[in-house]
Amino acid sequence: MGTPLRPLYMKEYRTLLSVSGPIVVFNQVRDAALGEIVEVTTGDGTARRGQVLEVNRDRAVVQVFTGTRGMDMETTRGRFTGEVARLGVGVDLLGRVFDGSGRPLDGEPVLLGEKQVDIGGLPINPFARNHPEDFIQTGFSAIDGLNTLVRGQKLPIFSCFGLPAAEIAAQVAVQAKVTGQGQSAASEPFAVVFAAIGITHREASYFRTRFEQSGARDRTVSFLNLADDPTVERIMTPRLALTAAEYLAFERDMHVLIIMTDMINYAEALREVSTACEEVPGRRGYPGYLYSDLASLYERAGRIKGKKGSLTQLIILTMPDDDITHPVPDLTGYITEGQLVLSRELHRKGIYPPIDVLPSLSRLMNAGIGPEKTREDHRNVADQLYALYAQGRDVRRLVAIVGEAALSAEDRLSLDFANRFESEFLNQGRAARTIYETMGRAWELLSMVPDSLLKRVRADHIQKYYRKRTNHD
Repeated sequence: MGTPLRPLYMKEYRTLLSVSGPIVVFNQVRDAALGEIVEVTTGDGTARRGQVLEVNRDRAVVQVFTGTRGMDMETTRGRFTGEVARLGVGVDLLGRVFDGSGRPLDGEPVLLGEKQVDIGGLPINPFARNHPEDFIQTGFSAIDGLNTLVRGQKLPIFSCFGLPAAEIAAQVAVQAKVTGQGQSAASEPFAVVFAAIGITHREASYFRTRFEQSGARDRTVSFLNLADDPTVERIMTPRLALTAAEYLAFERDMHVLIIMTDMINYAEALREVSTACEEVPGRRGYPGYLYSDLASLYERAGRIKGKKGSLTQLIILTMPDDDITHPVPDLTGYITEGQLVLSRELHRKGIYPPIDVLPSLSRLMNAGIGPEKTREDHRNVADQLYALYAQGRDVRRLVAIVGEAALSAEDRLSLDFANRFESEFLNQGRAARTIYETMGRAWELLSMVPDSLLKRVRADHIQKYYRKRTNHD
């Protein structure tokens, strides 16, 4: 697989020194290379694949993708192949399903591809980057109206256990399109790369079924590492998916949306490997290089000067104990350009999607805000909605203390606005809304408030749209 580093020969060693979890250490190894693929064979002839994690003089630390159970110190041997992990890429990737290490799961033959690419990859050089732009219409008012997604952006969904993050991501993948310059998904090549990292069979089945039913299967590439698959394999899965996405985006000029779920499982696998290597732990036992490791994945998204394609990341991350200050979501928030936070409270109310817009944000919203017909008032309307909803939430907390009877007329109006904002703007079921419908609903809500309270909207916009704008404006 791939071009050998040392094509003339391979070296086999019977010098297994130690076994710890998914990690084995070979002694007296010569010329081992970081990232080199190793074929580990047990005494009964069972072959497993691994990769060199660390080289220290004549010792090579190897992570075995399928675990080390049954390995015997005396009879186990390792063959250092002189290769690095590579993926065969080509247009035939589309429509294929692979496991977490790149082997076919769809009954089709192994993809040889047009060429073999090192899955290690590199973050995009900042000098070569084009600033993300072009509004992506997701069909969700909470995103399109208040936290706009832009081509080339990396945007995580911070979820809690039991919330419908997978459903939201799948719906975005199916219905996302560009309307900013009069373009649509049908006018430009568009692809979805799906990386399942330690998710359940039910979640994986949901994604595959949704892609097939929507007709998106032929433009989707899937890499599935499920909950009962080897833990260490989860470190390889997102890198395989990103390699496929980069090829389609930057060599085939496609606009690619890559969905990676669930990144907390990737971080747990990273911690397991770090512990087995006896590295000094950082926060909550995660390795000290967690930030740079996550950045090496997230920073592979973007747009490149001179390239027509783009790579947009939608990252699903389940927060342990619903804690947004946990190291993984905390560091992810630093690296990415915003966040969508799902709310358990909104979910209990039956609101879908349960996106809590107050802690959510899109740092690139201004760069790709709406098509021309909505651009003039979009930013101001979003700010006004935020302000009024935040005020209504404060009043809701006050009611729990003093009761609704103690509220002033303005407080009651704020409370009514917050309730209607959740039930009419955030809550939309499985229906997709255009940006025009989203802005129409926004002005309908703002029109329930006296125009004298609309401090963040320009007077000419109030005169133009107040109580007048409809879904078809």
